[in-house]
Amino acid sequence: MRWLRGIRIWLGVVLAGLAGPAVQAQTAVRGVVTDATTREPLPFVSVAFDGTSIGTVTDMEGKYLLLCAQDGCTAVRFTSVGYRTVVHKVDPGRENVLNVAFQPDVTELPEAEVRGGKRKRYRNRDNPAVELARAVIAHKDSNRMESHDFIEYEEYEKLQMSLSGLSEKLKGRKLFKQYAFLFENTDTTLLEGRSVLPIYLKETIAEKYWRREPERRRSVVKATQRVSFEEYLDDQGLVTYLNYLYNDIDIYANSIPVLTNLFLSPIADAAPTFYAFFITDTVEVGGERLVELSFVPRNTSDFLFQGRLYVSLDGRYSVRQVEMGVNKRINLNWVRELKIDQRFERDATGRFPLVYSRMRADLGISKSGGGIYGERSISLRDIVTGREHPVAFYSEKTPEDADTLRHDDAYWTGARHQPLTTAESKVYQNIDSLKKMPSFRRAMDIATLLLAGYKGFGPWELGPVNTFYSFNPVEGLRLRLGGRTTTQFSERIYFEGYAAYGFKDERWKYLLGTTWSFTGRSIWRFPVRSLHLSYQHDTKIPGQELQFVQEDFVLLSFKRGVNDKWLYNDTWNLEYWHEFESRFSFRLGYRNWTQSAAGGLRFIPRTEPLDPTRPPQEEDITLSELSLELRWAPHEQFFQGKNYRIPMPNKWPILTFRVGQGFNGLLGGESEQTNFRLSVYKRFHFPQFGFLDMTTEGGYIAGRVPYPLLMIHRANQTYSYQLQSYNLMNFLEFVSDAYASVNLDYSLGGALFNKIPLLKKLKWREVATCKVLYGSLRRENDPAYDPALLPFPTDAVGRTTTFALDDGPYVEGSVGIANIFKLFRVDVVRRFSYLDHPDVSEWGIRARFKLDF
Repeated sequence: MRWLRGIRIWLGVVLAGLAGPAVQAQTAVRGVVTDATTREPLPFVSVAFDGTSIGTVTDMEGKYLLLCAQDGCTAVRFTSVGYRTVVHKVDPGRENVLNVAFQPDVTELPEAEVRGGKRKRYRNRDNPAVELARAVIAHKDSNRMESHDFIEYEEYEKLQMSLSGLSEKLKGRKLFKQYAFLFENTDTTLLEGRSVLPIYLKETIAEKYWRREPERRRSVVKATQRVSFEEYLDDQGLVTYLNYLYNDIDIYANSIPVLTNLFLSPIADAAPTFYAFFITDTVEVGGERLVELSFVPRNTSDFLFQGRLYVSLDGRYSVRQVEMGVNKRINLNWVRELKIDQRFERDATGRFPLVYSRMRADLGISKSGGGIYGERSISLRDIVTGREHPVAFYSEKTPEDADTLRHDDAYWTGARHQPLTTAESKVYQNIDSLKKMPSFRRAMDIATLLLAGYKGFGPWELGPVNTFYSFNPVEGLRLRLGGRTTTQFSERIYFEGYAAYGFKDERWKYLLGTTWSFTGRSIWRFPVRSLHLSYQHDTKIPGQELQFVQEDFVLLSFKRGVNDKWLYNDTWNLEYWHEFESRFSFRLGYRNWTQSAAGGLRFIPRTEPLDPTRPPQEEDITLSELSLELRWAPHEQFFQGKNYRIPMPNKWPILTFRVGQGFNGLLGGESEQTNFRLSVYKRFHFPQFGFLDMTTEGGYIAGRVPYPLLMIHRANQTYSYQLQSYNLMNFLEFVSDAYASVNLDYSLGGALFNKIPLLKKLKWREVATCKVLYGSLRRENDPAYDPALLPFPTDAVGRTTTFALDDGPYVEGSVGIANIFKLFRVDVVRRFSYLDHPDVSEWGIRARFKLDF
């Protein structure tokens, strides 16, 4: 093949240049090469001692290092296509620092001036580096570990978090002098120019098993230990979230998840379209010659890597080593440095499976100063291929009792694949000592109060504080105080409650609840098996459903338009919740729910005779319902907060099906109805073009039902953008007894803005949404056809404000900008249908807080 012959010729030239006589004196030259116009670092610039064969190329950040141990190394030559050649003298026998700003090459002709300021255009065609990359891509399936029918191995995983860049001035402050024992345990070898102070460490040793047909996996944990902050946060959730950020790196996959974003692999099927490849060196490993194949993103802001692969030329074109990171101009938040290293070694079959992988990331608000350094490394050994196990073997459950997995220091010293650093070896003892210090406990209490909204008092905690104060049209000023027990009180039984008072309606509201854990662990720890009983008397807006926030959160007190239709609810809930390791779960419950109208809402039957001498008699509505909810979320991961589980989206769909049966006459129930609801959520990834979150939902209510028990579609009159609500729909505007909807939320991740120079620097990201809702209302449930039903609500001038979706779907859409100041998303929302309804807005601006990478 012509391209392979070209590589061999190039290798011959490189190898011929590597030979040279050695002498005593050593001359060292290092520095950075940049573009004089843009000041951007230039990779792959050829740097060599003039008149010798000793040379190198600059790395991804324009850095280089030259060493010469022979006479004649008195000048260094810099060359690159499209730039003027530069030669600088250096002092032989000494270390020299030489930073070069490359000027574009300019050629003047007698009649015209031709400027060659741009580099020679990079082409894929007839490019040996691209042909080599395509050969690696073509052989991916045969080289990856999963090409074996059966494989098993021992895996050692180490997950570490540290504080980075702590200044000596900070360490010397009087406030931190009592923590001197911590600051003595810093590591200066992990980050160039920064010290690192380990504060978290988790180690796991496990046996891993895999088979291809049918595909099955099994993991048997042999030992684990970690630093624990269980009193303040969800330890298991922290580990899950860190593993989600520092995900497994499969170089042979098309897409690689890193820090919640999806990067295109340098050997993805479409890699030559997005990467530029260069053959930059050869190395000899174990007597075998490998090619150093370097790659850079064609657009430095896209979610792409830069670095080098070491590739074999034995016909397998397997990857033997990976060294890669990201460009500093990438549209990635908080990341100051990210590096990935991998190593592959020969197994008994001649293939080269992964034996070591490490991902490191230094995160910080600014380019300098304090930050958080994270590292996850995985080491494999005792790899066995071809050993078959029956399919049932992979489904066997191995008890993972904490006592059986706990081992002494002697065990870990012999079992670790790599020894801990000096700083890492002290982290367990240091953090145990730290947690006993009163000042640290006070600091963590304050942090938990500010971030999670709870103040701990040992066996119970007070909160959430963001609900202590709020206001609304019905209650006016509302004050609330609540709390709940913790695992220090009991790991089996849990109590919660609050009391609230409205100064306008002069009424008390309250909640009392208890939960029993059948697992003997916290009621939040997966997999949950619990029984919950509660009674609540409180207000509610019909149709308002919020995600990951309390309804009486003070900032949500600000609402647009008319917001006077409220409910007083009295609700008994009894629910059994059962989760399985497979991520299937079910909830079996009973609810007795009595609704009383509040504010501008009235439940007055039209059959009530008019008597001007007394006010009309309102009625309450009671639902007595048994329900079953089934949920399947394959491979779901989440972080368990103080109030909510925060899911970590993956490629798998989440299906939820609920059926409820109402009973007339059971504990005051007034409605004989059956409710069905099915929802499906799925995230679709489009490498280099973002991702799309799609939620589809449908429901049906069988039976004759008053409108408060129909499906009241989710509306939002706050100024906060709600992903699963209709942001320009009014509360209680639409009801249905049958409906279907689709919500699309598309995040382009900067795919367009990254191509526009000014916007590129802002690192903004494009978002767009479309929400469509179809619904219907049978005549038996429509007050217009049945006067015995409660009439739809009206406003102060008698206009109806609740409707069926009789004239087609409700449609709204939005376009917006996310990642503003790395924290905010702002959408311009437009409503496309039912614009003739009272007090509706065609346009709106909504904002949302989102912390993302």
